[in-house]
Amino acid sequence: MVIFSTIILIVMGTALLFVFEYNNQKTLGQLILPTKVMASYFQSVTSRTGGFNTISIGDLTTPSLLIIIILMFIGASPGGTGGGIKTTTITLVYYYIVSIVKRKHDAEIGNRMIPYEIINKAIAIFMISISFVFIMAMIISIFEPFDYLAILFEVTSAFGTVGLSTGITPSLSFISKLLISLTMFAGRAG
Repeated sequence: MVIFSTIILIVMGTALLFVFEYNNQKTLGQLILPTKVMASYFQSVTSRTGGFNTISIGDLTTPSLLIIIILMFIGASPGGTGGGIKTTTITLVYYYIVSIVKRKHDAEIGNRMIPYEIINKAIAIFMISISFVFIMAMIISIFEPFDYLAILFEVTSAFGTVGLSTGITPSLSFISKLLISLTMFAGRAG
C-alpha cells in the first residue's frame, strides 16, 4: 500500500506540476524539456518530504500551489521522518470513499477487508488534520495582509514539516510565527 500510494502521488504530482508550469517563464518555462520533467519530478517528491526546491515556489501558478498543498498535507509514509497525515491514511480514506460510491458494506483493498476501527481512525486523522490546518490558516489570515492561498501554503508546509515557503514567512507577525510553530509541532506529533 505504501509503495503503490507513493508511486501514484509521485507520478500524478510530476504530471500536474509539469502541465501547470510548462509555460510559466518564472518556473519551468525557460527550461528544456528533460529539465522540465526532472524539475517537476523533484518538486513532486520533495513536496512530501524534504522541502527543497529547484524552482521558485512564490512564482508557481495557483493550480501548482494547490497540488503542492495537497502533497504536503498527505506527506510521507509511516516510518519515515516526514510529516503529514501519511500515505496510508489517505489511501484508507480513498478506499472507504470508493466503497461508499460502489455501495459496498465493507472497505476493501485488493481482496482484503479493512476493519472499521482502522477506517474510523483514518477518517478521524484526516478530518482533525484538515480542520486544524484550515482553522490555523483562517486565524493567521486575520493578522496578515497576504493572500489566503499563500497563508494556507505556509500553514500546510508547517503541518507537514516540509519547509517549503512562498516567501512570506519572514514577514509574518510574531503571533503568526508562533501559530506556525505550533502547527509544526502539531504536525510532527501527529
